[in-house]
Amino acid sequence: MRVVGIDPGTYSFDLFGMEDDRKIIIDESIKTTDIFKHPHILLDRLERLIPLDIIVGPSGYGIPLKKIMNATAEDIGKMIPLDTQVAVNEGIKSLLLEMKQKEMPVYFTPGVIHLKTVPPYRKWNKFDMGTADKVCCVALGIREQSERLNILFNKTSFIYVELGYGFTAVIAVEGGKIIDGIGGTNGSIGFLGGGGMDAEIAIRLKHPVTQEIVFKGGLKDFVGRDIEPEDLANFKQALLLLGENIEKDVTSMLISVNHPGEIIISGRLTNYDFISDVLTNRLGKYTPVVKVKKLSRIAKEAACGAYIIGEGLLEGKYYELVRNLGILDG
Repeated sequence: MRVVGIDPGTYSFDLFGMEDDRKIIIDESIKTTDIFKHPHILLDRLERLIPLDIIVGPSGYGIPLKKIMNATAEDIGKMIPLDTQVAVNEGIKSLLLEMKQKEMPVYFTPGVIHLKTVPPYRKWNKFDMGTADKVCCVALGIREQSERLNILFNKTSFIYVELGYGFTAVIAVEGGKIIDGIGGTNGSIGFLGGGGMDAEIAIRLKHPVTQEIVFKGGLKDFVGRDIEPEDLANFKQALLLLGENIEKDVTSMLISVNHPGEIIISGRLTNYDFISDVLTNRLGKYTPVVKVKKLSRIAKEAACGAYIIGEGLLEGKYYELVRNLGILDG
């Protein structure tokens, strides 16, 4: 089996693939702005790997499991807003159209809100409970906790905190199933994104409001300078803001999963020790904090998780993980 997972991130598109769950066939990261300008870059990488049995993603906000050849324009509109010039969305849109034209073996996968494992009442008045790439991150978390603790996939339990370049998400897992989540535009502040927005602020925004607004109001704007994540070490108030926001989301997830075995952290920002230390110090009083271990050297966690889902969809080693996670229940 030759499987590739794609993570369409705000900062970079990452690809991770293996053959027969033994040999790595791709482990790369390409800047999102480069794909926006030259969509063929990523397609060239994939075509070099042919034959491929399955490619998972890029799925944006997500849709119930579907092959690309069966995806409609309405499906694509649900995965990404079609009326913006945001680089990550334009990159995904161009890529999807090319993949469909070339009849590549692509599958789109769900976001948290599409999963039947999440009770319907928790979905009320929600849209972003965690995008498709966050579900992929959780798949990696389930696999990693299962192997590290030598427990079955359906015995895993944790709260997953993903700190990407753009957004922060917090997801609750119990019995190897996602049961609740707070997505990057609905909760904690991110490096770029402001997180959940006060409705009284929203109604006072200049119209028309476009998706660009979700990429504003984050830590970078709070600091008020053109900084990168590593620079946050010099801004104590920004770290307090980030840490407190995440702790509030994590503690709210403790309502949904009463006794999580761990809090698992991942994402680009957790590569900085000073940020990981903030989270460990704040969250460690609730349950042990663990940084997830990737399958890759370069590609981000979501790409590894997308690979795991793809391998499971082919009824390989991770079939029970994917079945239990509810990916198959469209």
